[in-house]
Amino acid sequence: MEYTGSKYIGEYVDGRMEGKAKYILPTETIYVGEMKDGVFHGEGTLYFPSGSQYDAVWENGLAIKGTYTFADGLHYDEKNWHYCDGYDRRFYTEILNGLKPAGMAQLTNMDPPRKIPKGYYDCGDGFYNPVTRVIKDYRNRFLRNAGRFL
Repeated sequence: MEYTGSKYIGEYVDGRMEGKAKYILPTETIYVGEMKDGVFHGEGTLYFPSGSQYDAVWENGLAIKGTYTFADGLHYDEKNWHYCDGYDRRFYTEILNGLKPAGMAQLTNMDPPRKIPKGYYDCGDGFYNPVTRVIKDYRNRFLRNAGRFL
């Protein structure tokens, strides 16, 4: 774990991660569920820093079946997906709450939208400061230095 930056809290069998566990990845994604022979195996959930989650049945580290739930509560349904498709471009919050009056466009699913600090850019996982070339997450914690192409 010291080399990957991950943290494991759980049971071991013969020195291998096995049984009920909590596995925290360096990205702050957290797996809570069953493990076998060092991999996800059985029922388990991935909790993402964005607030979304993936509940799945795992077999030897691979998700066999599962459901993805967005942070706003929307459940992904592969067969009956009617969210922002080619026929209906509304955001999920617009489907739930209705469209805004003319002239009050909703630019993101987040309503009200996130406030971007002056002189910064929203790059999807945080704010980019072009002066310092640093990207910080939405809670103002360091994420990374910007590379040559951001």
